[in-house]
Amino acid sequence: MLSIGALLSAFTIRSFVYAQALLPGGFTGLVLLVQESCQRFGGFHIPFAPLYFVLNFVPAAICFRYIGKRFTLYSLFVVVLTGLFADWMPPMFIAEIRSFEPLLASIFGGLLGAISISICLHADATAGGTDFIAIFISEKFRKDAWNYIFAGNCVILAVGAYLFSLDKALYSIILQFVTTVTLGTLYRNYQQRTLIIITNKPDEIYKTINEMTHHGATYFEGHGSYEKKSRTMLYSVVSATQVKKLIPALRKIDNECFINVLKTEQLNGKFIQTPRN
Repeated sequence: MLSIGALLSAFTIRSFVYAQALLPGGFTGLVLLVQESCQRFGGFHIPFAPLYFVLNFVPAAICFRYIGKRFTLYSLFVVVLTGLFADWMPPMFIAEIRSFEPLLASIFGGLLGAISISICLHADATAGGTDFIAIFISEKFRKDAWNYIFAGNCVILAVGAYLFSLDKALYSIILQFVTTVTLGTLYRNYQQRTLIIITNKPDEIYKTINEMTHHGATYFEGHGSYEKKSRTMLYSVVSATQVKKLIPALRKIDNECFINVLKTEQLNGKFIQTPRN
């Protein structure tokens, strides 16, 4: 999976990005910006891989210390393959993609970029670069960091617009936005959902939540206004990826339970996150 993710990432660079002179997000976009600057203003070309490796060194060292050794080594494997593929792979479908509308190239390039990152994340690694930073923020502060990364990418785009072409920078924003939104849809392990459950079988409901997610719950005793009966409300926070399997299991226990699922923007306090090795 990691090899496929790296190959797909390099393919995106050597096809959609090169064909339309776009700037993808993260360190990849920064390296391409430096490459283009050296080519236009210095008249020389620098390879992709060495600069990409240097930029990834500090974030990788932080993740190696605070997140997990195996996770970081897997991610470095992706970084190395992506860098080598990006230099060695011949340009792919450049003429065909140049005939596309830039908007189409931005959208499909963003989709492929998000898929490549998602494959790596599902294999318990990252695609490197700012993904290291996003994972670190998500692990330590339990916040979805992809939108912050997108904001940082806009700085790179502003420099690109100033030095080169405003229209290409604007299309690159679309590329990065599509990548961010698609990635948030494909990979939701760092998103949480709040469950508010009103039920007559609180003990059984809690037991199922705990067994399936390893998370706890808080009981609240209440009074139903419609039926004029005492009811129990359970409050729990679980990972977004766990909700799809959890709700059918809860409905199986109590078919009449009332479940409200809320998106959790920020979570502070004890929340069990599966540790990385």
